[in-house]
Amino acid sequence: MARRHRLNFNKRRGNSRALGLATVLFIMALTIAPPIKHYFTQRAQISALKSQVESNNAALEQARKDLLLWRDPEYIKSQARERLHFVLPGERQYIVTDSSGQYTQETGTTVASKIPDGQPWYARMIASITETRNQ
Repeated sequence: MARRHRLNFNKRRGNSRALGLATVLFIMALTIAPPIKHYFTQRAQISALKSQVESNNAALEQARKDLLLWRDPEYIKSQARERLHFVLPGERQYIVTDSSGQYTQETGTTVASKIPDGQPWYARMIASITETRNQ
């Protein structure tokens, strides 16, 4: 009789199990990867929005403090004096512009001195444009 070779299927069966397990794990990884990616991007968006809410709350608290200040009539008076240079009736306001003590008299520019007087405004404007272009 001819001798038959017995094939060893046990070794092949072990390899096919490993291959099947690897295939199942690969498919599971492909299935799970997009939701995990979305989870992490949403967590990043949530943390960014939380920091934005915190900064907005801080700005809101500062605005509330400013509103309380502006409800005080004395604060309004001080701001009007400081920013708009308002004075109360009977007071005199002095504005010091140069602390060096030297008075400088402003002279007209060379273009302004060359424009003839007594002409209509549009003629003076055209003359100033042409004088500026010539300089």
